[in-house]
Amino acid sequence: MSKTPKSPEPKFLETRSGIPVEQLYTSYDGPDVGKPGEYPFTRGVQKDMYRGRLWTMRQYAGFGTAEESNKRYHYLLSQGTMGLSVAFDLPTQLGYDPDHARSKGEVGKVGVSISNLDDMRTLFQGIDLAKVSTSMTINATASVLLSLYVAVAEEKGAKVSELRGTTQNDVLKEYIARGNYIYPPNGALRLTTDMFAWCSQFAPKWNPISISGYHIREAGSTAVQELAFTFANAIAYADAAIKRGLDVDSFAGQLSFFFNVHNDFFEEIAKFRASRRIWAKIMKERFGAKDPRSWMVRFHSQTAGSTLTAQQPTNNVVRVTLQALASVLGGTQSLHTNSLDEALALPTESSARLALRTQQVIAYESNVTQTVDPLAGSYFVENLTAELEKRTFELLERIEKNGGTVACIESGYIQNEILNSAYNDQQKMDSGSLKIVGVNCFQEKDEGSPIEIMRIPPELEKRSVERVRAYRAKRSAAATADALRQLEDGAKGDQNLMGLVLQAVKAQATLGEVSDTLRKVFGLYQEYSGF
Repeated sequence: MSKTPKSPEPKFLETRSGIPVEQLYTSYDGPDVGKPGEYPFTRGVQKDMYRGRLWTMRQYAGFGTAEESNKRYHYLLSQGTMGLSVAFDLPTQLGYDPDHARSKGEVGKVGVSISNLDDMRTLFQGIDLAKVSTSMTINATASVLLSLYVAVAEEKGAKVSELRGTTQNDVLKEYIARGNYIYPPNGALRLTTDMFAWCSQFAPKWNPISISGYHIREAGSTAVQELAFTFANAIAYADAAIKRGLDVDSFAGQLSFFFNVHNDFFEEIAKFRASRRIWAKIMKERFGAKDPRSWMVRFHSQTAGSTLTAQQPTNNVVRVTLQALASVLGGTQSLHTNSLDEALALPTESSARLALRTQQVIAYESNVTQTVDPLAGSYFVENLTAELEKRTFELLERIEKNGGTVACIESGYIQNEILNSAYNDQQKMDSGSLKIVGVNCFQEKDEGSPIEIMRIPPELEKRSVERVRAYRAKRSAAATADALRQLEDGAKGDQNLMGLVLQAVKAQATLGEVSDTLRKVFGLYQEYSGF
């Protein structure tokens, strides 16, 4: 039996970010929203938006070994996925080979295990890298994974200059919200900006970074904090690149962003519209960028994993659909829709297919793509967009007054702001003022038959260990050692490290060996503890 509330539902008088919501909006006197394709891009970065081209439909996938993930990629491509999005396991993210002691029990569990060229060859077997767009959710070891990808693409005959895709490569948000860091900020920022320079010269169609608000929101931030902390990180990356001698217009057009799509439908739409206006102003007014491409926020979005529930998991289909629609109405360029079972395990093939079909139904059946920025002019949406912009700039100003992004990370200021927001949200859920269907209201005593979930066989780890050891045994140890020595010397000096990492993986160095070399030079980051 479902439980129905005994008293009338409370009136929602504010957004999830705490922005007051009026009962009725009858006017708007904020900034001019302009036209799509024109500065400040509130209404979209393209004049025709989805009338000209739909957003890229991606499905984030990766598990077990490269063979298993390769099968899933072929399946998703056959079902209409427009781009691949690779999930890596924790050892790969943290720079450890499968046979390292710290990898035990984690190999292939939350993503695919990739440690060397053979793994990358297998991962993309039968896939034309000259034609597919690939996004890799990888940060601390982004330079290694991009190097492996580039080396395999060259073997397949693809031109590096034509490769399309993104490496997330957003290390600052790892210190803030996710925790998968290796090196202290200065070493990590050097690797990131070296990738900016390398990609600008050799891979101009590749996005060397996807500055991520997604994980900041998943950690419990508000929409305003998501925007402010993401753009604070972006400012830090741009500052670091300029200090390395790069002209802002040489790399800004290759910066991309990654945002969360949460449950507050209109706030999320307004958030995406505000994000374009905010970044355009930052790039033009703060950094003096002159190329219009430098002013554009180009972003991938993903529905909010933190909103998925293990209770009544089929309700997640509805949540994901609403979030995906908000992302489309907000003008995303790329979208991943989560699967209904992700509060329990990695998605099964059938649940991943349903998540993809959700995007396809929106794209081909709803007709929301027929006109650009269909909610423009709504008094509510325009006022909300302007208020999100105003509050974001106010928070950015506070970060500046506290010494900038890196200083705010090292002091714990940003982390504490997110923790306080997450705590407030949890209090609202516990009290019932923030309702989660199936969790704190409308529960079922008998949830029915559990849904099918994916399980990773433990023997996959053993196979990965055997494979990396066989890989090391067949290579020229002297050539590998020489390439790693050159990488170490370069890290101690001021050479561009991306080229040296690429040289090392071509000499058959593994991900763990490259990471260990850089650990020797840069050291390990010690997490802020609050004490």
